[in-house]
Amino acid sequence: MGYNTHTLSQEEAEGYFHSLRPAIEREALLLWIARDEIGIIGTIQLVLCQKPNGLNRAEIQKLLVHSRSRRTGIGHKLIIAAENTAVQLRRGLIYLDTQSGSSAESFYRAQGYRYVGEIPDYACTPNGNYHPTAIYFKRLFTVVQPHTAIQN
Repeated sequence: MGYNTHTLSQEEAEGYFHSLRPAIEREALLLWIARDEIGIIGTIQLVLCQKPNGLNRAEIQKLLVHSRSRRTGIGHKLIIAAENTAVQLRRGLIYLDTQSGSSAESFYRAQGYRYVGEIPDYACTPNGNYHPTAIYFKRLFTVVQPHTAIQN
């Protein structure tokens, strides 16, 4: 949930968010932004799987909450917005990853996400250290499977 903005320049941040435009235009990625009277306080992305065998799933990415707004419910509101939209789009399986051992893990557990496991040396921090990531999922609804009669 946190993000190290001390090592990220304004230009890099803008470049990253501008790079999302093609996926947003294709409706493969949905982006929410939370604001207060001062400015942007949070964001979340929902990436819709485009593979034919994965049209029931989506990935939560970049749930970021500004330090001045942490523990105010913004993260919860953002994830609820993404989950509600996922349900509307018939995406009942949501998954995400977050740095192992981070405070985000307890947040996701509190939102009903289940821990799957850990991948070592998954992401590199700006100082060059690799850290493991924790994988979580949440089932918003169960996919109803059609039954095929067995013929004798």
